[in-house]
Amino acid sequence: MLIPKRSLVWLAVVPLVLAAIVPFDDSMLWPMLLADAGLLVVAVIDALATSAALVTVSRRTAEVFSIGRANPVTVELRSRSRRRLNIELTCELFEHAVADELPLKVSLAGGERTVLRFRVVPRRRGAFVLGDLVIRYQSPLGLWNKQVRFPAHQPVRVYPDVQAVRTWELLARQNRQHSMMRTIRRLGGESEFEQLRDYSRDDEFRSIDWKATARRGSLTARQYQLESNQSLMFVLDGGRLMTGETGGLSLFDHALNATLMLAHVAARGGDRVGLLSYAEQVQAFVPPETGRKAVQRLIQASYALHPELVEPDPERAFGVLNLRVRTRTLVVLFTQVIDERAATELLRVTRGLFPRHLPLIVLFRDVGMHALLERTATPAGAELTDLDLYTRGAAAELVSWRDQLIRSLKNQGAMILDVDPADLTPALINRYLEVKARHLL
Repeated sequence: MLIPKRSLVWLAVVPLVLAAIVPFDDSMLWPMLLADAGLLVVAVIDALATSAALVTVSRRTAEVFSIGRANPVTVELRSRSRRRLNIELTCELFEHAVADELPLKVSLAGGERTVLRFRVVPRRRGAFVLGDLVIRYQSPLGLWNKQVRFPAHQPVRVYPDVQAVRTWELLARQNRQHSMMRTIRRLGGESEFEQLRDYSRDDEFRSIDWKATARRGSLTARQYQLESNQSLMFVLDGGRLMTGETGGLSLFDHALNATLMLAHVAARGGDRVGLLSYAEQVQAFVPPETGRKAVQRLIQASYALHPELVEPDPERAFGVLNLRVRTRTLVVLFTQVIDERAATELLRVTRGLFPRHLPLIVLFRDVGMHALLERTATPAGAELTDLDLYTRGAAAELVSWRDQLIRSLKNQGAMILDVDPADLTPALINRYLEVKARHLL
């Protein structure tokens, strides 16, 4: 496909100007016709010189993308021309995906090869198709842009944040899990010696093994393993409030990413992990199992799950949970509550979990609401207006109501994690380690 460039348009102005003069001066007819013919000949010759495909393109990328992550895509370009080509490349993305680096621009000498990279950030999970590659380069005389489409349809599956799980696994193999979260003080949590490792500044002083330190010539700490073979059940509210977005992801996706990360940590430590997602009906149920395959089952069961614009029915979901999960389990519930009806239901289902299970309720903090409370003046530095004060008062009332709900849940014996969505994963892992360290299960 050939696209006229601005230079060709400006050259076409010359015969147009002559054509405008012809009605007033007949002698300009032949110059006009010669200008038309000359422009046509030059344009055709330039187009014919660009008719062949002068670039070959190939693309490499993974078949599995992580939602909200920058997933790398590699494109190899090779010039088949004898002249230098200034190339612009883009890729047809699927819906709910962005690539801020596109279009890419590169200059290739004759016969030169280069590799370009860009990153695709998907905002929705599911099965999609990464589309064709499209490149443009100019003709020898610069009158045309040659646009070439390279068919490159490739199915991709967008999963929850599996990149974070891979990063954790890499750090775990290097005994560096503590680089991703703070080290908690294990109050009576040392149950069985596991291994010796290098001492870090986050370790307790009493964990130093002085005999091993003297033998190795460097500070060495004792690492204890926590009790294993316990059960975790992740329960995800898939109702309308979980469709709210922050940081480019829905609250449901934040919950799902944290679920898979903690599931990997727990399974690696020998615990059983399962999942239940619900809206009006139960969307998915995976019974608690152990091992690496358990996390894979969670990923397979959840990658096509999405929150629905309906009122959730937690009583139905927890009825299924109590019926199918009989052993004592840490039940991690991700939900959002903003009204009395939902709060009453949450209190009721929480009571129904005792004494068999241990509930940990994750509530997402409204970052914008708390920002209103911290606002003391307008951006221009002027005093707050009556409307600003009213808005701030309403925000304070909602936050106070939420704090009262949290106190009521704690009085029933539930553990609460009230956290910003961006801080969810490390906070959740630390709370899980605290539960294990205190032998609450």
